[in-house]
Amino acid sequence: MHNILRRLDLNLLVTLDALLSEQNVTRAARLLNLAQPTVSLQLGRLREILDDPLLLPGPRGMSPTERAKELRGPLREALVALEATLSPSAPFEPALSNHTWKIAASDYAVTAFVWPSLAVLRRLAPDTRLVLLNKSPLSLADDLENGRLDLALHTRDEAPAKLRHKSLVHERYVLAARRGHPALATPLSLEAFCGLEYAVVSPNGAGFVGSTDQALAAQGLERKVVLSVSTFNSLVSALAHSDLVAVVPERLVQDEPALHVQTPPLAIPGFEMLMLWPERLHRDPGHIWLRDLITSGLHKGTDS
Repeated sequence: MHNILRRLDLNLLVTLDALLSEQNVTRAARLLNLAQPTVSLQLGRLREILDDPLLLPGPRGMSPTERAKELRGPLREALVALEATLSPSAPFEPALSNHTWKIAASDYAVTAFVWPSLAVLRRLAPDTRLVLLNKSPLSLADDLENGRLDLALHTRDEAPAKLRHKSLVHERYVLAARRGHPALATPLSLEAFCGLEYAVVSPNGAGFVGSTDQALAAQGLERKVVLSVSTFNSLVSALAHSDLVAVVPERLVQDEPALHVQTPPLAIPGFEMLMLWPERLHRDPGHIWLRDLITSGLHKGTDS
């Protein structure tokens, strides 16, 4: 079979399909928008490759051989299937989709980018499902390329370089505490800032140093960190129920009614959040729809 396929090309198969359908070289040529001599030459080539006359002269035109009759149905089905496979993907219809989306995101990324899109996702694509996973950045590229993930939300500094990406936001840090916290009634001096008791987020819940400590150390200063938690949601709850304060990404707390937010009295480097996906999904209509949904309302990012 492979020897025959190497000798054939797609144009010959399309011509054979037209000839078997029309059983007339002139009509087949008209259907294919080709000159009759060209179709005659292609018929000769097909007869040689398939070792069969295929179409024989008869009293009412040309009659198919038994081999041609055997080929007609399977050839038509194969060409239809090939055309469907190679044609551009159909537009994504979210209302008809039952896809399960798998997204890797920290609880910060979920709060900042997924929750704002969830109500629209459920309304427009009610039969889809969503899986949210917290993945190591070391496994993101492999998980995305091998189908274990559809999308990842991660900081640029740890993002695998070979993935497609869109910049979502440049996040800044703010100082957050419960509403009515006595120390935040007026703007803080740097000395007062260092005198507060802090909570921090550490992925394993054991770290007590973050970007704020590095910024302070550059000025020969330090603060008092008394609580380390593993998630941002735990941190928000801790702030609401104590006099602890925290330096957190702004989008994490900007809509928290129980918290007061203000600019810290020193510059703390922020970070850039990216949306990451593999090349295999770059042109997929459903994936494009999901990416647009998540980025809606954010500043326009840059595809790569």
